[in-house]
Amino acid sequence: MTQAAAIPLREVKRVTILGATGSVGRNTLDLIVRNRERFHVEALTAYRDCDGLIALAREIRPQLAVIGDASLYQQLSDGLAGTGVACAAGAEAIVAAAERPVDWIMAAIVGAAGLAATIAGVKQGAQIAIANKECLVCAGEYLTALADDRGAELLPVDSEHNAIFQVFDQQRPETVEQIILTASGGPFRTLSRAQMRDVTPKQAVAHPNWDMGAKISVDSATCMNKGLELIEAFHLFPVTANQIDILIHPQSVVHSLVSYIDGSVLAQMGSPDMRTPIAYTLSWPERMVAPVARLNLAEIAQLTFEAPDHDRFPALRLARNALAQGGGAPAILNAANEVAVAGFLGGQIGFLTIGDIVAATLENREMAEWLRPLDSVQEIIAADEQARRVARALVQHAE
Repeated sequence: MTQAAAIPLREVKRVTILGATGSVGRNTLDLIVRNRERFHVEALTAYRDCDGLIALAREIRPQLAVIGDASLYQQLSDGLAGTGVACAAGAEAIVAAAERPVDWIMAAIVGAAGLAATIAGVKQGAQIAIANKECLVCAGEYLTALADDRGAELLPVDSEHNAIFQVFDQQRPETVEQIILTASGGPFRTLSRAQMRDVTPKQAVAHPNWDMGAKISVDSATCMNKGLELIEAFHLFPVTANQIDILIHPQSVVHSLVSYIDGSVLAQMGSPDMRTPIAYTLSWPERMVAPVARLNLAEIAQLTFEAPDHDRFPALRLARNALAQGGGAPAILNAANEVAVAGFLGGQIGFLTIGDIVAATLENREMAEWLRPLDSVQEIIAADEQARRVARALVQHAE
């Protein structure tokens, strides 16, 4: 089959990639390298993968490369000597990189650590490709209001939200009856709670369909990833929480669906490759060729769906309850989950204890004052930090 010609973009886009060495960042750069004439890379950032950042910067030649761990500045500087690429290090330098004027920013720093840089990008009014769902979970109301005020566009990169973005009628949202997030169910979809008790981090990060980082893979295994996406969807689209449903779809071919008041259900489908949603945001409002496997439904032959099991995967219930509770609950949920997942990956707690830690943190009396509406980024950060302290203590004392 002859591949379609690329649709030309109107002009060269200036781009910055926050979290360049992760899977989303590398997939973004793969698309950029294939279309060098369309993009000018302003800045690349990473947190600790200095060798990875050096290699990418030497290939891409951005104006600036930033490593988040300040102790690695000299290594970065030495590695890029003679390239003409400027170097910087530290958390503030990552925020400064996000403040550099560009058209498009990939926000792919994992976890709440990406919040400050994402906010900086929104403030300059750029298109923000949101791959960091935790930003919207922790500060959804603040971030969307800021985007409206500064004229920034929030473009979802998660395959599920990107799918909804492609088929949601933004001009007539009142005609939407429901949005349906699909989930693969992760590697433990068919296991009982008893069988999940002794699973290992190696098993948990072995996602059946997607190539993702360790933290996101564990979130997929617990279904917390889908819980966080539920909260993210609430902030991205003009629907109520009751209009958002979740459906298990093991093949990861139907990435999400939108049902309308006339009974129509529109689905976005494709091979499970993150370069498709990344390409959609990178070339928005146009489309570009992506080097992904084309979907062959005859080969797949069968697509299956099932309702999620909230008893085996309580993270879904925890997330929906946090969204209903509002205030600081989603930020607390996210922070506790990040700590618990790190504890599991570090061998401190078992797989099932992740959900227990999150639930116990939300119920801890020290968090009561943070369940109210949070009025500023500073309060959101304070709630996040307090939740982490509580969750770490719970991890340390877990049996």
